[in-house]
Amino acid sequence: MRVAVIGIGTMGAGMAASILRAGHDLSVWNRTAERTTDLVNSGARASTDPADCVHDADVVITMLYDEAATADSAAEFLPAMRDGAVWMQSATVGPAGARRLADVAARHDVAMLDAPVLGTKAPAEQGTLTALVSGPDSLHETVRPVLEAIAVKTVSAGAEPGAASALKLACNAMVATLTAATAQSVAIARHLGVDPTLFLQALDGGPIGAPYTQLKGTAMIEREFTPSFGVDGVVKDLDLMIDATDTSAGRLLGAVRAAFADASDRGHGSDDMASVIDAFAPPA
Repeated sequence: MRVAVIGIGTMGAGMAASILRAGHDLSVWNRTAERTTDLVNSGARASTDPADCVHDADVVITMLYDEAATADSAAEFLPAMRDGAVWMQSATVGPAGARRLADVAARHDVAMLDAPVLGTKAPAEQGTLTALVSGPDSLHETVRPVLEAIAVKTVSAGAEPGAASALKLACNAMVATLTAATAQSVAIARHLGVDPTLFLQALDGGPIGAPYTQLKGTAMIEREFTPSFGVDGVVKDLDLMIDATDTSAGRLLGAVRAAFADASDRGHGSDDMASVIDAFAPPA
């Protein structure tokens, strides 16, 4: 297939590489053009602007920071999309944002699939993400070769735009809360004079000693904060969750957001979410 990827950040770069590896023709665009260099060296076509990127594509994937960035790019590329092409909107924009973007697509007679993904840098590069999709079944079939290139599993959330984005928020709530909870336990162990590696050792192999807990806990202890999912992105997603839920359904979200916002204020906004551990340390 002919695929266009707009947004070559941490996730977009990995997804684009997986699409190339699957043998699809690929065009790419990013506001910072240097980020496309590796993909171009691997066979992708660099585009001068979003409209140029999509003009002959069967499937257009947007993987941008938020709804505003996506809407800005959509204003440029939607008029340039060919008849029958499908827009896969994969950024985390929340259910209301996904519905607004679908309305914009409809005004240009373009079919949009709400298609956020679960996973971070390594799964994106390996083509082992989980795709969450909502939209007409016919669109699922059209983009299936692309989904198979980037994901090992696809979960259908129904026919309505916004449903997959709602599911993404529920999943990311678990990711953010588990990361913050892991940081709290590491901090408590330290505060009580216990080696925090013993906390991970005690949980390992048990039902709550999940691989994710071990991964992020180790990163916290070793202070390895190379970004897979940046702190500021977590705060942005938590804001979407808070906006989309009431205080009963999201009663933990405020406390979790406060921890990540504190980590951002301490200079970790671009660091991996494991750096939330510093929110549990005394102020410098």
